[in-house]
Amino acid sequence: MSSSELIALSACEAVARLKTGDVTPLELIDAAEERIAAVDPAVNALPTLCFDMAREAAKSLPKTDSDSPGWLGGLPIVVKDVTDVAGVRTTHGSPIFADHISERDDISVEILKRNGAIVIGKSNTPEFAAGANTFNEVFGKTLNPWNTDMTCGGSSGGAAVAVATGMSWLATGTDLGGSLRTPASFCSVVGLRPSPGRVAAGPQRDPFQSLSMNGPIARNVADVALMLDAEVGIDPRFPLTLEAPVESFQSAALNPDTPARVGFSEDLGIGPVDSEVAEICRAAALRFAEAGAVVEESCPDFSGALETFQTLRASAFVVNRAPLLEKYRDKMKPEMIWNIEKGMAQSSGDISVALRERGALYQRVATWFGDHDVLACPAAIVPPFDVDMRYLERLEDHEFGNYVDWLYITFAITLTGCPAISVPCGFTKSGLPVGLQLVGRPRGEAELLHFAARLEEIMAFSALVPIDPRPGS
Repeated sequence: MSSSELIALSACEAVARLKTGDVTPLELIDAAEERIAAVDPAVNALPTLCFDMAREAAKSLPKTDSDSPGWLGGLPIVVKDVTDVAGVRTTHGSPIFADHISERDDISVEILKRNGAIVIGKSNTPEFAAGANTFNEVFGKTLNPWNTDMTCGGSSGGAAVAVATGMSWLATGTDLGGSLRTPASFCSVVGLRPSPGRVAAGPQRDPFQSLSMNGPIARNVADVALMLDAEVGIDPRFPLTLEAPVESFQSAALNPDTPARVGFSEDLGIGPVDSEVAEICRAAALRFAEAGAVVEESCPDFSGALETFQTLRASAFVVNRAPLLEKYRDKMKPEMIWNIEKGMAQSSGDISVALRERGALYQRVATWFGDHDVLACPAAIVPPFDVDMRYLERLEDHEFGNYVDWLYITFAITLTGCPAISVPCGFTKSGLPVGLQLVGRPRGEAELLHFAARLEEIMAFSALVPIDPRPGS
C-alpha cells in the first residue's frame, strides 16, 4: 500500500492488517514520518519526534496474544507532551522543562507499549496543560486544520490535530476540564474522558485525585474504543484503577445501540452558549429520535458547579505546581500563576464546601440517570476562535471572569465522574467543526460507546478525516 493509503486507514483497519502481516510496523512508521514532514509545518502539532527510537521498538515488539482486544500490534501513536516517555523530550509546554528528557515512561505509556503501541512523537499542549488554546513559550501555537487562523482547542490540541490530519492513527490525551473533549470538538474527531480509574497514569503527587484523567483521541468511535482497550487494567501505583471489562470496549463500539431516553441541554442551565452551536447540537441529539429514542429537554441540576470546580481545580494546582511557582515565577504564564495563587488563598472551609457540593451534585446526577440513558449537550459552547486569543473572554454580553470559566460545559461534567465523549455532529456556516458531548452513567463506558457509535453512524462525519490543513484568510 502507498503511504497515502496507509495514513487513510482507521486505527482498527491498521491493527487488523498488522495482525495478518499485510502491513508491518515499519511501513506505518515510514508513512507517518512522510505525512508529518508534509503536514506538520502548517499546523505545528508534533514538535518532538522520535523515529529512530520507534524503529528500534518495532524490531523488538513484546510478544502477546494477538487476539487480545488491547493488542495494537506495532501501531504508531503520539503522546501528549505532559506525559513522560523514557528517553524523549517532555517539556510540559514550559520553559522550565524546555530541555527535560524523561528518564522513565509514565504508567499509561508503559501499558500502551506493553500492548504493542509504538511512540513516534510528542503532541503540543499549553503550558502544564492549563487552558483550552494550545500555545506555549517553547513551541508556539498549534493551528486548527479546518482553518489555520483558528485555535484547535486544548489542552490535548496537538493530539487532536495529529489524528485529524493523518499524522497519527491514535493519540493520548488528558482531561481535567475538557482537555480531550474541547479539541475533539474543534477538530472534528472523537475524544473520550473515561471514568476515574479507568486508565492508570503517573506516578502522581495525589494518586487519589479524580479530576484529571488520561484518555484516547482518534478519528472515530471504534478507534477510540480500541485505544481504550489498550490503556485499561489494574495497576497498584494508581489506586483508583478498575479491572478491564469482560467485553472489550471495541466490541461495544462495533455494535451500535440506540438509547431509550436521551436528555438534551444546550447549556446545562448554568451558562451562555453560541446560538449556532446550540442549534447544531440540538439537531444532532434529535437524530437519536429517528432511531427510536425519546429525546427531551432535560439535565441534572448543575447549580454551584462553576464555583465547585474552580475551587477544586485551584486546590489541585497547589498540590502539583506550587513548588514551581516559588522557584520559577518569572517563567510561568500569568494564567498559571493566577490559578496557583487562587488555590493558596483558599481556606479549608472553602474546600470542604466544594467537596460537599460535588457530593450533592453526584447524587442528583445518579438520580437523573435512573430515568435517562445518556445526557447530550455541546462539547464546546463556541466554534473554534482566533488562535491569537489566549482564551474566550466574552460571549455576546456575557464576560468570563478567567481563562477557565468558558469551559463550564465540560468541567461541570468532570465533577460528576461520569464518562463523556465528544462526537462530531456538524459544521457552522463558516465551515468550523462542532462536537456533541454524550455523557454516560458512572463507569458506563461500554454503554456510552454503544450510543456514540449509533450517533456516528447516523451523522456520518467520521469519513471526512484525515484532512490536509486548510489555510485561513
